[in-house]
Amino acid sequence: MARAARDILKLDRVLLVVANDPWRKSPERAITPADDRLAMVLALVDGETGLEVSDAEIRRGGPSYTVTTLRELRAANGDAELFLIIGRDLVDDFPSWHESVDIGRLATIVVVDRPGYVTDAQREWKMLVVPPIDVSSTELRDRLQSHQQDGSAPPTQISPAVLDVIRSRGLYQRSVRDAASVQQS
Repeated sequence: MARAARDILKLDRVLLVVANDPWRKSPERAITPADDRLAMVLALVDGETGLEVSDAEIRRGGPSYTVTTLRELRAANGDAELFLIIGRDLVDDFPSWHESVDIGRLATIVVVDRPGYVTDAQREWKMLVVPPIDVSSTELRDRLQSHQQDGSAPPTQISPAVLDVIRSRGLYQRSVRDAASVQQS
């Protein structure tokens, strides 16, 4: 998605910001530690022109609010035009984001089409149609767990560099207790 946005919108750079505490997700489910997510994103974009990784939210600590990060980027980059790139799956919930109105004032919101969601020209947002990736992060984690348990092929949507990080850090492996409870249900 980041590569497509960079190319289609002819952006100088795309900053991939790794959340410290994604407050919209963390109360509902276990979240991979921020340092592990940062390592995976760094591996993903290593050597990629125009894609950069930011750990600003991790360094800031606490819950990660998009509006806070955009304010910091605005202060650091003056008059540069800022874009916030989000998947279509986030649009319906966007009004409940922390200070969502200010987000739209600080950046042009770019919505990337996602399989299973109807793209409509809501608000004054840019709509971006890219080749679909019809897999969710939850699905990828489940496939990784299966791969690590039964030796099946790893998901092809995950780069070898990211797979190396996942393996070296022991990520997305079901514990023996979790595997036993799955078999019993």
